[in-house]
Amino acid sequence: MRTGKVTMSARRLLLLPFAWLYGGVLHLRHALFDRGLLKSTRPAVPTIVIGNLALGGTGKTPMMELVLRCLADVKPLATLSRGYGRSGTDFHEVLRSDSATTAGDEPLQVKRKFPDVRVFVGADRIASVQAMVKLEPTLRAVVLDDAFQHRRLNAGLNILLTTHQRPWHADALIPAGRLRDVTSRAQAAQVVVVTKCPEVPAAALQEGWRAELGLHAEQALFFSGIDYPEPATMEGEPARISDPRGTNLLLFTGIADPAPLVVHLDRAYAHVEHIAFPDHHPFSAADLARLADRYAKFAPGPKWLITTEKDAMRLRSVIAGSPLEGLPIAVIGMRAIVLNEPERFEALIRQHVATHPAHR
Repeated sequence: MRTGKVTMSARRLLLLPFAWLYGGVLHLRHALFDRGLLKSTRPAVPTIVIGNLALGGTGKTPMMELVLRCLADVKPLATLSRGYGRSGTDFHEVLRSDSATTAGDEPLQVKRKFPDVRVFVGADRIASVQAMVKLEPTLRAVVLDDAFQHRRLNAGLNILLTTHQRPWHADALIPAGRLRDVTSRAQAAQVVVVTKCPEVPAAALQEGWRAELGLHAEQALFFSGIDYPEPATMEGEPARISDPRGTNLLLFTGIADPAPLVVHLDRAYAHVEHIAFPDHHPFSAADLARLADRYAKFAPGPKWLITTEKDAMRLRSVIAGSPLEGLPIAVIGMRAIVLNEPERFEALIRQHVATHPAHR
C-alpha cells in the first residue's frame, strides 16, 4: 500500500508541469471571458447549470433529476445535455422511443423517468437553447447538464458538484489529477454540493468544508447522499428478489464511479462480483457473451445480473437475440438526496425560476 502511494505521488510530480501548462491556458481563456473580450450570452429563459470541475463521476445526472423533482409543477420544463455516447453532435429532441445511440444514455434515462419534460441534446449550448425556446416559446426553465465549463453560456444559476471522496481541493489538473478546470472557477457557482456523502456532516465539519473549498459567504453549500430504490426489471417492474442475503449478484457497470454502488450492494446481498466497463461504454456482442458466460459460472444458488439505469439505456437495443436474453437482469437506480437543509435547496431552485425577469 505504501509503495502504491509513493508511485502515485511520483507520477503526479512528473505530470505537474503539463498540468501547470494546461492551467495557464485555462486562466487565459477565463480572463478573456471575464474582461468581455470573448462573448458570453445570458439566455432569456431561466437556466440552471449542473456541472463540476472534475472529469466525471460527481453525480450530475442524479442531481439533474433532483432539480427536476424540485420543479415538478413548473411546466413546460426542459433539459439540455451534450448526449455523450450518441452518434453525432446535432440538435435533437429526445423521445422515449429513441435509442442511446441516437440520444445518449443519460438524456434517454431522464426522458423515460420524466416523460412530461422536454429533453434535448446538442453540442452548441447557446444555439440549442435558442432552438428550444423557438420550439416551446412558453418554456419556464432549462436545466443543463455538464455546461459549467461552457463560458459562452452565462447561466442564471450554477450548481457545482464535487465528491466527498475526492473534493477539488484535494485534486489536481489533468494530467496530474482529474480536474478539467481551475479551482478558482468555483467562485462563479451560486450553489455548491458535496455529493456521495455517507452522512450529513456536523455543523463544525460543514464550516471546515466551506473553508477547504474556498467558498465565499454568499455561496450556498449543501451535502448530498445517494438513495438506492429497490431493483426493477428491464421492463420497469419490481425485480422481487425475495431473499437478498441469500442472493448473489453479478454487477456490470459503465459509469465513471461505481464504488458507492458496489459498497451498497455488498451490504445488502450475499456476494457481489463486479465487472467494470468504461463510462458510456457501448455494449458489444462480445461483451454480452462474456457476461452470460461469467453469470453461468460465478456463483451457485440464487443469482441475478444487475446494472444501473444508465447502463440499461445502452443495453436495451442490443439485448434481443443475445446470450443475455432470458436471464434475470435487475436494474438499480441512484437517487440524490440533500442531507442538510433540503427545503432551502428546493427553495433556491424554485426562487430562481419564479423570480426570473422573463416570468415576472
